[in-house]
Amino acid sequence: MALAACFGEMQHGHMDQVGYDTYCKLLDEVIKEEKGIKQVEEIDTSIDINVSSYIPDTYIENSSQKIEVYQAIALCRSDEDINKVIEDIEDRYGKMPEELSSLIEVARIKQICMKHGIYKVVQKKSNIVFYFKPELFTFDVQKLIEKYGNRIKFSSRI
Repeated sequence: MALAACFGEMQHGHMDQVGYDTYCKLLDEVIKEEKGIKQVEEIDTSIDINVSSYIPDTYIENSSQKIEVYQAIALCRSDEDINKVIEDIEDRYGKMPEELSSLIEVARIKQICMKHGIYKVVQKKSNIVFYFKPELFTFDVQKLIEKYGNRIKFSSRI
């Protein structure tokens, strides 16, 4: 029940993603290890942006069902996974509220960042800063800067 207690804070719009994502990742690793599935090392990307991203109590009242949905979102590793989760949620609970749509979009951003060597995304006022591991970073920064100007920043510093 400790997990259910931590979700109370999320209802106020601030999700401690790193803690729950880490839990889901560890659970997924143990299950795969038990099944003998070889695992690839992943970057654990943290996202700190100013957006309300949670599952409102008015949308899913049952805490165990809510935990299942949070876990399904946290375990997404591809667009296909995300689209399947969206389909499952809407089939089961109806049209998603904006806060849940935002949570799924944050998961989509995280999944893209993980694939491209970005380990941290932080919003600073109206700017977004991407922190990356140079040896894993696969974006053409010059093209991104040309497209978004000074609204985005990149740093290889921790």
